[in-house]
Amino acid sequence: MKFRLLFLLVLVSKIGYSQSEKLDDNKTDNIKNVIALFKEKNIHKISNIISFPLRREYPIPSINDKNEFKQRFNQVFDQTLVDKIVNSKIKQWSEVGWRGIMLDNGIVWIESYEGKITAVNYQSTFEKKLKKDLIAKEKENLHVSLKTFNSPTYKIKTKNYLIRVDELSNSKYRYASWKINKIESSKPDIILNNGALEFEGSGGNHVITFSNGSYTYKVYRNIIGEKNAPDITFEVEKDGKIILTEDGTIMQ
Repeated sequence: MKFRLLFLLVLVSKIGYSQSEKLDDNKTDNIKNVIALFKEKNIHKISNIISFPLRREYPIPSINDKNEFKQRFNQVFDQTLVDKIVNSKIKQWSEVGWRGIMLDNGIVWIESYEGKITAVNYQSTFEKKLKKDLIAKEKENLHVSLKTFNSPTYKIKTKNYLIRVDELSNSKYRYASWKINKIESSKPDIILNNGALEFEGSGGNHVITFSNGSYTYKVYRNIIGEKNAPDITFEVEKDGKIILTEDGTIMQ
């Protein structure tokens, strides 16, 4: 979610935060439906307008189906967020092209035509504590060389590698990897501490690049792309020439 929030700031700065085109009746009805369901606080009906999985900020696991959603509803939609939705006016909802319709600066996103909730860029007090607890537990199982970081970013599994990316206190990113048959408590095969994040276009896709002599390691996050695009594309270059490419799955 941290990347998504950062992306929203980049996106809003590019497009300007304004409702440049009036929403048509169908889109307005979708927004009114969302507001009405939250006013009723009908969790069952709300679960029918969620596009699953509903991703949460790592290491908090995604919500994968209606049953999980009903169990975790209050963890995500605390009274503060419910009130923001219920008290929102149509003018607070803006369509951002094919990306959908956002409330305010992107606290909630819905699909333009079906009206399903696709993203919730908000973290309740419960989730903030949960994230902190999960990070502390995660650190217990890491090799000593990896226990210090500001925030976990990605844990990735490719065909041949287990990869971990963490944000450090200096806003740089750290890369650590193991052969696929190893675990995070073992010493990493390689650690790089100089990663830099760069967004690619306005779709939210980004790459984190790490340098190691004549080698460059790139972790691409594919948010917007073809339907079957992998979560991650991992590349290694030597002297500017790609010598390895593997698809990756984000682990939670």
